[in-house]
Amino acid sequence: MVGEVSVRLLDFPVPGPVLGMCLLLVALLLRGRVDAPLETAATGLLSHLSLLFVPAGGGLMVHVDRLGTEWLPILVALVLSTLIAMAVTGMVMQWAMKWSGKKEQESNG
Repeated sequence: MVGEVSVRLLDFPVPGPVLGMCLLLVALLLRGRVDAPLETAATGLLSHLSLLFVPAGGGLMVHVDRLGTEWLPILVALVLSTLIAMAVTGMVMQWAMKWSGKKEQESNG
């Protein structure tokens, strides 16, 4: 709710739930712990995560004709986006490892 209100008040070009999740992440990182009620809610949602794929599967069935005619651009987009995501994730991981290694060396030295 805080994310949605913030987006509407400040006219941010991101969805409210995305901003809300980012704010929640920052708050949890600053606190350094997760309270029991939040952990219970998160565990319950994660146990039913597969239900969130039902609308996507229904959407595929509705557009199966379009998938049949436009399979090549869809396949290319999926492969390229996967490769780009993997490359960016790898670069971010390398940067994070170097950054955390420098922090450890500075604190030890």
